[in-house]
Amino acid sequence: MKRVLKIAFLIIIAISFVWTIFFLYKKSQPKPIVFETKTPFITNVIKKTVATGSIVPRKEIEIKPKVSGIIEEMYVEPGKKIKKGDLIAKIKIIPDMINLNNAESRVNKAKISLDDVKKNYDRQKQLYDQKVIPESEFQNSQTQYKTAKEELQTSEDNLDLIKEGVVKRSGQATNTLITSTIEGMVLDVPVEVGNSVIESNTFNAGTTIALVADMGEMIFKGKVDESEVGKLKEGMNLLLYIGAIQNETFKAKLEYVAPKGTLENGAIQFEIKAAINLTPGFFIRAGYSANADIVLSRRDSVLALEESLLILSHDSAFVEIETKPNVYTKKLIKTGLSDGINIEILDGLKKTDKIKVQQPVDDTPKEVKK
Repeated sequence: MKRVLKIAFLIIIAISFVWTIFFLYKKSQPKPIVFETKTPFITNVIKKTVATGSIVPRKEIEIKPKVSGIIEEMYVEPGKKIKKGDLIAKIKIIPDMINLNNAESRVNKAKISLDDVKKNYDRQKQLYDQKVIPESEFQNSQTQYKTAKEELQTSEDNLDLIKEGVVKRSGQATNTLITSTIEGMVLDVPVEVGNSVIESNTFNAGTTIALVADMGEMIFKGKVDESEVGKLKEGMNLLLYIGAIQNETFKAKLEYVAPKGTLENGAIQFEIKAAINLTPGFFIRAGYSANADIVLSRRDSVLALEESLLILSHDSAFVEIETKPNVYTKKLIKTGLSDGINIEILDGLKKTDKIKVQQPVDDTPKEVKK
C-alpha cells in the first residue's frame, strides 16, 4: 500500500513539474499582435477654412456737434430706435471771450455808423423832396443808409451765433440742436449732461455724442491667414457661428477680401467682409464674436476613408488591406479631396475592404482606480 502511495505521489510531482514547464514556456511566447480594421464609407467631403471675427453694422455713424460747448440736454439713450432728423442732444454754447468782445464791438460800430448815415440820409431826403438835389445824389445816400442797416443786422446775427448758436430772425437753433443723420438704433452715448464737447473741424475730429447704426443690415468682419486667402473669391458662401447664439447658424456671402495683409501675432492676416442673411426672430447685437466656415470645395456622396489610415510615401498613398485573418497586404490607392479628417477615395478600394488601423488593439487589462 505504501509503495502504491509513493508511486502516485511521484506521478503527481512529475505532472506538476511538466505543467509548470509548459506554462512557463507558453508565458514566454510573444502574444500575437491584433490590429483593428475599418472600412470605407459614403459621406460628404467638405474642405473649408475658418475665419474669426465679429458682427458689425454695415452703416454705423458717429454723431458729432457743429459747435463747441456743454451738453445741456440728452434726448436718447443706448438701445433707442430713432429716425433721421430726431433730436439727440442740445448744446449750450460757452463763447470765446475774445470773439465775443470783437462781435460786441462790431455791433457798436455798426450802430454808430448807422446813426451817422441815417442823419445824412434824412438831410438828403429833405433836400430831394424840395427839389434841391438831383435824384442820383439822393440815391447814393439811400444806398449808404441801406448798407449801414444791413451791416448792423449782420453784426447782430454774428453776435447771436457766438452767444447762443442761433440767429434770432431765423427762429431755428440748427447748431445747438444735434440731430441724427440716419435712421437706426443708438448703440452708445459716450457723453453725459454737463460734459464739454468740441466741434469737428479740419484740425480736430470732434467729440462723439452718439453712435447710431442701422441694425437691419449686418456684416461679418474677420481675418484669414495668408495661406488660405488665395483660395477665396467674392461670392463664396459662408456659415456663421455666433458664440452668444447657441445651436443656430447664419448664412452669409463673401463680398470683400482685402488686397493688403497686416502683420498680427507674427502672421500675415487679410481682412474679409461678408453680408449676413439675417434670420427672422433673431436680434443680433453689434460686436458679437463669430466664426465663419468658408467652403472652398466639396464632394457629395463619395467613397471616403479616415485620413489617419493612410500610409504616405514619396507622394503616394497606401493602405494595408486584410486578406486573411490578421494578414495584411499593402495596396496603392488614388485619393481626392480631404477635409483634414476624411479623404475621398478615387480608385483602389471597395466599400467592403477592411483597412488596417496602424495602432494595434491594446487588450491589456486596465487598472481599476479605487
